[in-house]
Amino acid sequence: MPNLPDVVLWSIPAFVLLTVVEAVSYRLHPDEDSAGYETKDAATSIGMGLGSLVFDLLWKIPIVAIYTAVYELTPLRVPTVWWTVLLLVVAQDFFYYWSHRGHHVIRILWACHVVHHSSRKFNLSTALRQPWTSLTSWPFYLPMIACGVHPAVLAFLSSVSLVYQFWIHTERIGKLPRPLEFVLNTPSHHRVHHASQGSYLDRNFGGILIVWDRLFGSFAAEVERPVYGLTKNISTYNPLRVATHEYVAIARDLRAARSWRERAGRVLRGPGWQPEPEPAAVTVPAAAPAAVPAGE
Repeated sequence: MPNLPDVVLWSIPAFVLLTVVEAVSYRLHPDEDSAGYETKDAATSIGMGLGSLVFDLLWKIPIVAIYTAVYELTPLRVPTVWWTVLLLVVAQDFFYYWSHRGHHVIRILWACHVVHHSSRKFNLSTALRQPWTSLTSWPFYLPMIACGVHPAVLAFLSSVSLVYQFWIHTERIGKLPRPLEFVLNTPSHHRVHHASQGSYLDRNFGGILIVWDRLFGSFAAEVERPVYGLTKNISTYNPLRVATHEYVAIARDLRAARSWRERAGRVLRGPGWQPEPEPAAVTVPAAAPAAVPAGE
């Protein structure tokens, strides 16, 4: 088993320190054009992050079991050396792109990911607003395990991606030099991803690299100022409700559905999907009674 560091655990002090520094910077130098910080919102984000650490431990049990079984069955093995790890960072980011995109366009997956988009603020504390039902991502990475990537290596790669994405949740950093903006996911690109405007919706899914969005037609550059949050925002700071509100909405829609086709659409289609309205019934006027000839 590869001996790789837990980069998320080692990064927690930096997460805390940088979040405090950013919050203080807004206090000392307010920015009217920035979403800034709100105490309740930041507390909710931090609470969601702490809760995700607990729930992720539970979800890892079945996921590790599945990954280990697939890894033992495949005859392939990818060695863990410096150059393969660099290549695997790119590979993991490719599959992350499709996982992330899938979590935006399939409603039952969106019910997990919507948590991360539920804040109307955009700051480093928003990066900590993580879901409690992250069991939904594991199928997207099965090809890597089937190709001989050790489950512990995949866990390390996912941690590297998560740590990288922390710093891009900020409005304090403008656009970077063009070569970096062309290749990497940056704060500018990620601000677009968290925006709720129609032209920005479902854009910029990359984790570390933005090249996948450029290749697969989901890229949008930051032009107008983003408006953060959801198209239908929630008005709660209760972590349990934040974690479950979309699942509750799905259950409500399933109860009201009139057919199995609609039920499948409510779960597997996009978050904004609606069934086609039934055609209005056409009323055929009754035929006039035939005239009776006189004398009969």
